[in-house]
This record gives sequence, structure tokens and C-alpha cells, in this order.
Amino acid sequence: MTSVPDRPRPVVGAEEDVNRYDPGYRAWLETAIRKVRSDANRSADTHLVRVPLPHAWGVDLYLKDESVHPTGSLKHRLARSLFLHALCNGWIRPGKPVIEASSGSTAVSEAYFASLIGVPFYAVMARSTSRQKLELIEFHGGTCHFVDHADEVYAVAAGLAEETGGHYMDQFTYAEQATDWRGNNNIAESIFEQMSMEEHPEPAWIVATAGTGGTSATLARYVRYTGRSTGICVADPENSAFFPGWRDRDPAVTTAIGSRIEGIGRQRVETSFIAASIDRMMRVPDAAAIASVRLLEELIGTRAGASTGTSLWAALRIVSEMVAAGSKGSVVSLICDPGERYLDKYYSQEWLEGQAIDIEPYRERLDRLMRTGALT
Repeated sequence: MTSVPDRPRPVVGAEEDVNRYDPGYRAWLETAIRKVRSDANRSADTHLVRVPLPHAWGVDLYLKDESVHPTGSLKHRLARSLFLHALCNGWIRPGKPVIEASSGSTAVSEAYFASLIGVPFYAVMARSTSRQKLELIEFHGGTCHFVDHADEVYAVAAGLAEETGGHYMDQFTYAEQATDWRGNNNIAESIFEQMSMEEHPEPAWIVATAGTGGTSATLARYVRYTGRSTGICVADPENSAFFPGWRDRDPAVTTAIGSRIEGIGRQRVETSFIAASIDRMMRVPDAAAIASVRLLEELIGTRAGASTGTSLWAALRIVSEMVAAGSKGSVVSLICDPGERYLDKYYSQEWLEGQAIDIEPYRERLDRLMRTGALT
């Protein structure tokens, strides 16, 4: 006869209390959160720059210049939100490192906030990341940890966090969760406030790019939440999974090689990319993006990275469509980071030739656009 093991009997009338409250940790946490929030309190808003276009077109183009943040990019907002999110969740602990998988600009900004609260920071990134970004990460006290292939960053970052007892920030999962899209001075609220006194205060379109997808999610949610009719367009570079994933409604899409445009485009559709919130997507050739930042420098005297060029090409295409249709209105896009971070890439003829990128056909199209209003 088979014996039946005794079932555990319930403990009747037992009282249990586990108290993990740590006054020392809570005092450290209060100070860390105050330091991160004070960064926002010290910062003025970023400028909304009007790009000079022929008045006769009846279409205005604006770029929100996120390169003027303390760490020089749009990712400063994201890094601040990620640190507040992780601190308030109890994930970042005193003396334990923060680890991030990043193609550069997020790592620069996270290194800054890690230094601000006094914890170590490790950035896991591909060896191809621009030298200028590596220097900035190290300037802010971060350590660069290299992988040979961009799609390895996730597993290596998670493994490094486990090894060190640190926290893997995982921007690609938490970007859309960490930002308060209803307001609280997010980028969408800021854009509409700055547009309020313009001739066409409600943009026909806002154009962004996707690295995590967090910015487009914030913009799209805010537009819907506040009852506006503005369309949200995402411009995507070559070799990115976001565009085909959105087009085919297939979040499982992957690509064999990574994007050459640092900071945007991924080999998989990231969790923070909220496809259903996006109204339109464009795939933009890398050569068109680089040609666009060259034009931008001529128009406003500012050098920007190629992620800015990717969204600028899409924005100019929308402007051209509005001109052709006789529509009046405005279009808004972003300056994501400064071109000085990419002098050895997008502003280097040697790099362009090594990548077999010919920007001249796109420069000709942009020159024709500025003469005629048509981006053929």
C-alpha cells in the first residue's frame, strides 16, 4: 500500500510580522530623489526653434532643441525619469551599480544621474559607438563595457547586474512606463505650451524617432489625453525592426544587422514601442538623414546628430505634402543631440565612403525642396 505524505497543516492563530524598514536606506533614498528632482528644478525648458521656410508656403516648421540639456540630448529627460522610477520602486540601492544597455546618449545621461546620487554606472554598448560619446560617459564617471554585436547588449547588461548585485535599468522596457505622459512638464506638454502663441498653435504633425519608443508613446498619449487632432509620425532608419513591425502589425520582427544611426532603430521591436499609438511611419534612408543635418546647419547654424536628420527628412516630406495640398499649418520635430558627438561619423567624408553612403542625390532633392516646396 502506497503511503500518502502528510499535508502541511495550517498554522491556526499564528501572528507574523516581517519588518524590512531601514531608516538608513530611507534617508539615503530621500536624498537621492531630492538630488534627481532638483536637476529638473534647476533646468529651464529647452528652446523651440523655428526653421526658416518660404513664407508663401504657409507651413511653419519647428524643432524642439533637446541638445541644450545638461547632458546634451533628449535622453536627459528619459534618464531622469528612469532614475526616479527605479529609486521610488526601491530598485537602486546605496553603493550598488546601475547598468544600462545603450547605444550612447542614454548612457551619457544615466552616467550623470548615477554620479549625482553617488552610485557606480556601467554602460553596455557596441564597440562601434562614437568615440565622442564614450568620452562623455567616462567624463560623467561611467564605465564602458563593450560587446561585438548590438543585439548582445541586453543579455550582457542583465548578466552584469546579476554579477554585481546592481540594477539593470532596462530603458527599452521601462521608457514608456517611467514618463508621466499626462503632463508634469513632459516633452509633449512643453511643445504645446511653447506653440500656444504661434500662428498655427496646434501642429498638424509631430515627428519623432524611436530608440526605445518612449518619446513617441508620450507624445501620442498626451495628444489623445488632451483631445487634440495632431498626428504622430515616427521616422525610422535603415535596418530597424520598428517600421516593418508597425507596418505588418508584427511585434516579433527582427533584423539581421543594426542601425547605423546611433540612438534610434533597433534589431527588435522594443517593449516601450507602443505601435497602436502611432498614426504614421516612414522609413528614411541613412543618406537622406545625413543630408538633412547638413541642410539644417546651413539653415539655423546648428550641427545635429543623424537621428535629428532622420526625423527632419520625414518632417520636410510632410511639409512638402502640405504645400502641394495648399494646407496651412505647422509641423514640429526634435533636435535630439549635437552633431559634435559624431564628427568621426556623419560629418566625416571618410566614414561615409567606408559605409558606401552617397548623400548627394538627397542634397539635390533638399535643394529642390527649398526652391520649389516639392520633395520629389
